Amino acid sequence: MMFSQSTLTWMKQNDYDPQDINKVGQYGNTALMKAVREARADITKELLDASAQLEVKNIDGNTALWNACFGQDFECVRLLVEAGIKLDSKNDNGVTALMYCASAGKEDMVQLLLHYNANKELSNLDDFKAIDLAATSKIYRLLK
Repeated sequence: MMFSQSTLTWMKQNDYDPQDINKVGQYGNTALMKAVREARADITKELLDASAQLEVKNIDGNTALWNACFGQDFECVRLLVEAGIKLDSKNDNGVTALMYCASAGKEDMVQLLLHYNANKELSNLDDFKAIDLAATSKIYRLLK
């Protein structure tokens, strides 16, 4: 896979290897995780085209989808979903990206994940569902 010069520069600046795109770096994050967290859809697309692994988990057990929700970039989330990432992957605390977004007040991300059919009935290790963690009344209504 040939990466654009801007992606190669970004990878070098962030200590990622274009020859081993699934290598984990700081906090167990892959280049894909860091790119989506920074809302870099351009780099995300190139990494996905180069067959970056979707289900790698970092030291907290989060996948790239969680990081994309943190970065709040619709395009990055869309690219991951269309590439086939598991919407309902749970981290070490049993928390999904939907639960995280609900608890963090990320209304737009909750709406987007529901659009892609994220499972709102799953519970975390404390037996809370996304609706129990809703930080705003709008999120509560979306999850109801």
